[in-house]
Amino acid sequence: MRIAIIGAGYSGMVAAYDLNKTGHAVTIFESAEYVGGLASGFKEPHWDWSVEKFYHHWFQSDSEMLGLIRELGLEDKVRFPRPFTVMLYKNKWYPFDSILNALRFPGLGFGLNKIRFGFVGLFLRLTNNWRALEKITADEWMLKWAGKTVYEQMWKPLLIGKFGPYYKDVNMAWMWARIKARTTRLGTFEGGFQKFADLFAEKLRKLGVEIKLNAQIKSIKQDRSTGSLTVDGESFDKVLVTTSPNLMARLCPYLPENYLKGLLELKSMGAVVMTLALKHSLSQDGYYWFNVPKDEGYPFLALVEHTNFVPSENFGGDHIMYAGDYLELDHEYFSMSDNELLERFIPAFQKFNPEFSRDWVKKIWVHKTNYAQPVPLVNHSRNIPEIQTPIEGLYFASMSQVYPWDRGTNFAVGIGRKAARMMLNKSEHPKSR
Repeated sequence: MRIAIIGAGYSGMVAAYDLNKTGHAVTIFESAEYVGGLASGFKEPHWDWSVEKFYHHWFQSDSEMLGLIRELGLEDKVRFPRPFTVMLYKNKWYPFDSILNALRFPGLGFGLNKIRFGFVGLFLRLTNNWRALEKITADEWMLKWAGKTVYEQMWKPLLIGKFGPYYKDVNMAWMWARIKARTTRLGTFEGGFQKFADLFAEKLRKLGVEIKLNAQIKSIKQDRSTGSLTVDGESFDKVLVTTSPNLMARLCPYLPENYLKGLLELKSMGAVVMTLALKHSLSQDGYYWFNVPKDEGYPFLALVEHTNFVPSENFGGDHIMYAGDYLELDHEYFSMSDNELLERFIPAFQKFNPEFSRDWVKKIWVHKTNYAQPVPLVNHSRNIPEIQTPIEGLYFASMSQVYPWDRGTNFAVGIGRKAARMMLNKSEHPKSR
């Protein structure tokens, strides 16, 4: 078969890898000039490593991702440093990178609150019944079982930061998945995520996969006379689209009304992420990840000093820092210039280190995307579009469909492989039965 894949993110590349191994001719179309999707990165000439446009890391539990890396023979390039994650309470930062440190966190108070916090965490780790949890919002469930103090100090800021005005509507299965699947140890790839994506693309090309960069696809059409699909006029037996739901709808407006409606009704948040190269380290204590509560007046959700995770020597001595947020698309940050956004952020940076000044900044980069965080509402599993669309030979795999798990490279690999299996299984196609 001739197979087209739209998008050279991890879903598209791993699907191409699996389909190619079974002898099919695969072509990947990517609108950008690079592979990697939302996990792609950039690199200055004097850096040995790249940094990601939208911050990424791996967890030790990311079995799909780490399994793929082992298949490619690159496991010796994976690094799991032990950085320091902290949380704010009464203008002081406290370690928050283990269960023990979480229990010591003074924002939880004493006695019953700590017991309830521990009970909730243990229950969510042990249960697998996420379908029951998706029937109730995280706001309701946490208030009931964790209690007001624990919820408002620990979980509510996370929900507000991730989902903004939708925070009360997000179902509890999303929270379950974060606690169930994640570990305190964080990993990265030697050279950066872009290095891994480039090595993967090189492997695919050697296997015979064609990767077309700067290929902005305008339409995917069905040829009813032959049963084939055309991608901007080029004929294929099957097509896998790994873009956002909105782009899928624009590429294939002829999809049946119900499927199309399902795509367009999926909610998601965009993201704005500023990356800075600094002359000096911001954190005086070597902290890596700052969980920033918005009700304290900070203009971003998280601040990450990357070079307290990966040493600055890999970046020519530059200290790399991220400040980012999940936002609705009408938020003013999407229309602000890089310098305007920096000026907005500088007073916040000075809260972390009073000595910080504008002349610390060597260079800034701001990256924006419309599609960064799906919003899973109550009973979200009923709303997820099927990977196999109603059009024979046409498939769709996106981070909106990895549910109940949260978006990330690990689940991108998982859904890419799932889509490939479905494309190879003739029994999945009604007309072939």
